[in-house]
Amino acid sequence: MSGVLDHVMLRVEDLDESLDWYKTHLDYEEKGRWEADTFTNVYLGPEEMHEEGAMLELTYNHDDRSYEMGDAWGHIAVRVPEDELESSYQQLMDEGVEDYRDPESCGGRYAFVKDPDGHEVEIVKRNHGSKWSLDHTMIRVEDADEALGFWTRKFEYEHTGRWESDTFANYFMKPEGAAEEAMAVELTYNYDGRTYDMGDAWGHLCVRADDLGEYWETLLERDAEEYRDPESCDNRYAFTKDQDGHEIEILEPTDN
Repeated sequence: MSGVLDHVMLRVEDLDESLDWYKTHLDYEEKGRWEADTFTNVYLGPEEMHEEGAMLELTYNHDDRSYEMGDAWGHIAVRVPEDELESSYQQLMDEGVEDYRDPESCGGRYAFVKDPDGHEVEIVKRNHGSKWSLDHTMIRVEDADEALGFWTRKFEYEHTGRWESDTFANYFMKPEGAAEEAMAVELTYNYDGRTYDMGDAWGHLCVRADDLGEYWETLLERDAEEYRDPESCDNRYAFTKDQDGHEIEILEPTDN
């Protein structure tokens, strides 16, 4: 389906350690790899993936740089069956994953762990999608109305859920008609007017396009930022940014 989220990219400092962590603890397998002179991209996901499911992209730069986490990106969330939250979390603890936020501390509704680089991974209860498949990626926004307008206007996303509290609101967005198994983007808006540091430990969200050129032209007609156009990326992908500076890749998948 054109417009669904294809993957979320994060940067890692030790590729072998990160691959081992995701393969061992989340049962991910390698779905693809791109080797360049200066970096390596590896795409991961559960063995059984829905056709609209999203992958995790790990990017390793060969110059041994380190990264700042920042706070403009929040977490990725992975699914477990509704009756397996506690047992799945305990399984991770038994495997040596660091105890970060257990289900009890989260009211029995979810839990959190961290990967080797400190990226937060939420565990959410869902009775759809493969176990450990990507459910959503959370980003923090400084103006909820502007962020909702961006995803609605530019990408034709719609609300699939929201959570309003005394101090913040979460808005979940997907394309109209997307499958339950598709990954959502969670927009988190804190009411106190804070600003955020983008950091560089997180890379981008990627939206899947049936036709890269046509999709890009539509985004420009809707006043999306022309950050990296298709021509500058050898017509293999392109990049725009949202109102807060989160990078969004537009990709036309190939069989290669």
